[in-house]
Amino acid sequence: MPKIVLVNPQIPPNTGNIARTCAATGCELHLVGPIGFELSDRYLKRAGLDYWPQVDLTYHTDFSQFQQHSQAIGGRQVGFSTAGQCSYVDFEFQPGDWLLFGSEGDGLPPAAVTQCDHLLRIPMPKGGVRSLNLSVSVGVGLFEALRQTGALTV
Repeated sequence: MPKIVLVNPQIPPNTGNIARTCAATGCELHLVGPIGFELSDRYLKRAGLDYWPQVDLTYHTDFSQFQQHSQAIGGRQVGFSTAGQCSYVDFEFQPGDWLLFGSEGDGLPPAAVTQCDHLLRIPMPKGGVRSLNLSVSVGVGLFEALRQTGALTV
């Protein structure tokens, strides 16, 4: 099952919405600090509603700690960035992939980009929009990974 990694998220409702998506799909959620809010933030909790007990959440204080954790488990680190050279629809996902997403304002930090095995983009055919909302991007990437790996059941 793919795992979702948010590196330095800043907006509580986005993270709450992503947590709800992880609860609905059974995917792990990894938050990499520093984050721009407290995990007890009411907006974070409200966006996740009452699904928080169903979220397999791990907090890593920094990217180095996350790297140690992910390397011990194994799997490819697949980053999503507007600078990605490969479209997510042309990529072949694997069940153990770590799907990395950066903060709402800055995207993936350079240290994370250099550690990614693959860097993907979500094409946006109409110009003038820099990027999609973080929770939308996670949903797009995650559901394609689930579809490809057969983890999406109907």
